[in-house]
Amino acid sequence: MTLVLDFESRASVVYAGRNGTRPVAIGQEQPGDFYARERLLDEAFGTARFDKTVERLRAGRKPAEDLSFASKDSCGLIGTLRLWHIRAGGVPALLLGPLAVAKACRSQGIGRRLMETALRKAEDLGHQAILLVGDPAYYEPFGFSRSHTLGLSLPGPLDERRFLGLELKCGSLQAAQGFVIAVGARDVPPYRAAFEVRRAA
Repeated sequence: MTLVLDFESRASVVYAGRNGTRPVAIGQEQPGDFYARERLLDEAFGTARFDKTVERLRAGRKPAEDLSFASKDSCGLIGTLRLWHIRAGGVPALLLGPLAVAKACRSQGIGRRLMETALRKAEDLGHQAILLVGDPAYYEPFGFSRSHTLGLSLPGPLDERRFLGLELKCGSLQAAQGFVIAVGARDVPPYRAAFEVRRAA
């Protein structure tokens, strides 16, 4: 069993897990999480993650304010999820991803709790729509659907069946037609050069 504590509500939820009972906190990502987050993403996706089409919408941008989430246990960071500002064919929206959970902690509900926390927070902040590229079998139960992205294009190749959208406000993506572009604040982290060198190695 895994005990999950939410940073905001301090409420606890119990999940079945294969590694016994331990506290896992889910809350806002902190600046000091940078290196642990990069290691987790490398473990989950490899350095090929830098070549993904959606990375073109994230590179050099800051995540949306108050929409970067981390899951931690006593050993450190074990899960991450961020959302980013975009315009979807002229419609303001968010881009979700990447979502990653440490291999040893998967199938314990941590990814699901990160998703639930992120979607609730995005709605509370007044955002109206979210896009992502991911496994339909995983994301459709959260309400994501290919039907919301049929009129949209991303800046690069992708498997179109994995391009999904969610309307936090009914009808918010109905008029979304054209290219998806990044509109988040610019960001050049002081550590970026080190990761660019690692990527090129």
